[in-house]
Amino acid sequence: MRKRDQEKFRKILTQQRESILRNAQRALGGDMNLDPDDFPDEIDTASSEVGLAFIGRLRERERGLMNKITAALEKIDGGEYGACESCGEDIGVKRLEARPVAELCIDCKSQQEKLERGMG
Repeated sequence: MRKRDQEKFRKILTQQRESILRNAQRALGGDMNLDPDDFPDEIDTASSEVGLAFIGRLRERERGLMNKITAALEKIDGGEYGACESCGEDIGVKRLEARPVAELCIDCKSQQEKLERGMG
């Protein structure tokens, strides 16, 4: 992969990481607390708990994405970014533009998904 492309993806990945960190800061700022005195009945409390559970799942997904972003940035630093972890071929700029944290080329990813569908 060309140096210019690597720098473009470094910028994209860094922006994604910063966005996730901003969201996490907002969550720590008070979005995720539950005071029983704020809700007059059990339905309001249950509704709020469902909302908090949903936010928790989003945070978990963001944590996974953050790990992938960190790994992708390390690959850029090591000169390995853009190579398929399965076959070693280039992943392709268009695929990386769609999913900068992609670890597999489209052929290997398709094969992996077929295997997963067969097992599931």
